[in-house]
Amino acid sequence: MSKISAAITAVGAYVPEYVLTNQILETMVDTNDEWITTRTGIKERRILKGEGKGTSYMAIKAANDLLNKKGLNPKDIELVIVATATPDMQAASTAAYTATQIGATNAFSFDLEAACSSFLYGMSVAAKYIESGRYKNVLLIGADKNSSMINYEDRATCIIFGDGAGAVLFEPNTDGLGLQDEYLRSNGDGREFLQVKSSGSSYPVTKESIDRKENFVFQDGKTVFKNAVFNMADVAVKILERNNLTKNDIAWLAAHQANKRIIDATANRIELEPEKVMMNIEKYGNTTSATLPLLLNDYESQLKKGDNIIFAAFGGGFTWGSIYLKWAYNS
Repeated sequence: MSKISAAITAVGAYVPEYVLTNQILETMVDTNDEWITTRTGIKERRILKGEGKGTSYMAIKAANDLLNKKGLNPKDIELVIVATATPDMQAASTAAYTATQIGATNAFSFDLEAACSSFLYGMSVAAKYIESGRYKNVLLIGADKNSSMINYEDRATCIIFGDGAGAVLFEPNTDGLGLQDEYLRSNGDGREFLQVKSSGSSYPVTKESIDRKENFVFQDGKTVFKNAVFNMADVAVKILERNNLTKNDIAWLAAHQANKRIIDATANRIELEPEKVMMNIEKYGNTTSATLPLLLNDYESQLKKGDNIIFAAFGGGFTWGSIYLKWAYNS
């Protein structure tokens, strides 16, 4: 029997209609378009508006986009994973609600949280379920409503993050396509440098914590940047070396869209030409768990069956890693 690998066979996406441009941010905080663009590469980001609309709203939209494009019956989905750092609420599973709302009534579901590495880790988990031979259709969604935890008076963070969602379908493959290798890491010492202190079990929400703005993202930008540059580049190199790949073997780098300088540093480390680097940070900013699937959706028409793609991500926690995947279809 041929070895089963987990291949991505469809993608979908959703971004909110409201566009928060650098020019609008200039009216909100002490910043300007040139400063933001030079340091991050971001020109605009999407923000989800509307009372009661959370991460699941975007996850459902992205999933339905995939289902419509693929022509897949949602009842054929066996597992739904929602990778997110911003679940709709505590205790109640965002994935369970999403699965029900898209009609995946035969699926079990769960949330997966590893900050900006959530989708990357989710790829690893989804692949294992496929590789087991027991499951045929696993839906992985990366979605985050980052605006729900951003202080729009803090110019260090409000310029970076946006909202969005992307989805991919994993199916079995016996032709050597799909996920080939992974190199995933974490270091809990890093959590003090990127966190939302209040709202978890250690520091529940109180009036005092809200007054101190501890329900918003805090980021030590210099420390996070330094670690992201080193670690994303390092794991990308390791995954290439471990699989005896050179830059000529790589069709695409799909790197987490946190900062253009970090993406460029990763590409430079593996000596990859700019035209092989997926980039959409200028349109969406950092959508956390959604950056990687949004890249796949935006570049789907350019991807060819057999293309070698190197994924890399870095997130709070700290969490980071790289995945080597062979693309499985022509769009």
